[in-house]
Amino acid sequence: MIIESKFQAAWWLRNTHLQTIWSSQYRKVSATKTSLQRLELADGDFIDLEWLEPKRSEPKSAVLLLLHGLEGSIDSTYIQGLLKLSETESWNTVVMHFRGCGKQSNRLARSYHSGETEDLQQVLDAIKEKYPNSKIMAAGFSLGGNVLLKYLGERENASHIDIAAAISVPFQLGVASKRLDKGFSQLYRDRLLYDLKKKFMNKFDVYSTKLTISKKQLSELKTFYDFDDKVTAPLHDFAGADEYYQLCSSRQFLVSIQTPTLILQAKDDPFMTEEVIPTEEELSETVTLELSKRGGHVGFVSGMIPWRASYYIDQRIPAWFKEQLNSDE
Repeated sequence: MIIESKFQAAWWLRNTHLQTIWSSQYRKVSATKTSLQRLELADGDFIDLEWLEPKRSEPKSAVLLLLHGLEGSIDSTYIQGLLKLSETESWNTVVMHFRGCGKQSNRLARSYHSGETEDLQQVLDAIKEKYPNSKIMAAGFSLGGNVLLKYLGERENASHIDIAAAISVPFQLGVASKRLDKGFSQLYRDRLLYDLKKKFMNKFDVYSTKLTISKKQLSELKTFYDFDDKVTAPLHDFAGADEYYQLCSSRQFLVSIQTPTLILQAKDDPFMTEEVIPTEEELSETVTLELSKRGGHVGFVSGMIPWRASYYIDQRIPAWFKEQLNSDE
């Protein structure tokens, strides 16, 4: 089902780039105190989880799992926003850091990518072991949203997730990659690539066992396609960027999802084009695609008074989870 969003962009932030930049650069959220759990993975690597215990706990309290975007972390404002709201709920909330996105670099000559669902499965197994009688909710942002939707479609009825939400999803990775090579969006690409290349440079001696490029060649990569073709693909056993994009784009998995899922998407998202947005026929009966004319990438900033913003994601996503939890009672 596709529905029109009730989101109204702030009149002073109607431009897609203003929506995107404000949310990531100017939003202020006080840090939430969490506790670290290092989860050892089957291949000898690890993932860091950050847990927020509720102020009031109830029997069978639901668990909320948050998945960040590319080079995100618990420090990302959209993650902190939902953590802050979770403090007032009875949910046990946990942030999954993808490999290498926590405070310490991961051990192995591999990282994370837009289709890495095996790590997510191991995290969910650990959550299920800790809270065997609790419903599990999951919210994924951007890359994390793509991972989440792919997982739900792959697992169908075998998923450990009971309710899901995905925000600003790059449904077709190849299209999104090309979009970031155009216009103002190149600034987002350059910033993200700078962070990625810096991380890989610092650990090049480990990564180089699976790469065919030198440090100098790595530093000269200019586009996501080149980075994914020369780095992401070989590190994760894809033939190249094209195969990686083909196998890991979440759009093809939407029709198989059996979990109640909300997708919040802006048509003006500067990380992609409207071409990536799925049709009604591509959605399963359990998926609701909420489309907004504006909102940017993980933006969705509203508010009548400049500098006094409110954030639709913080309202819509918890409301969706509560609605679904209540419908199961």
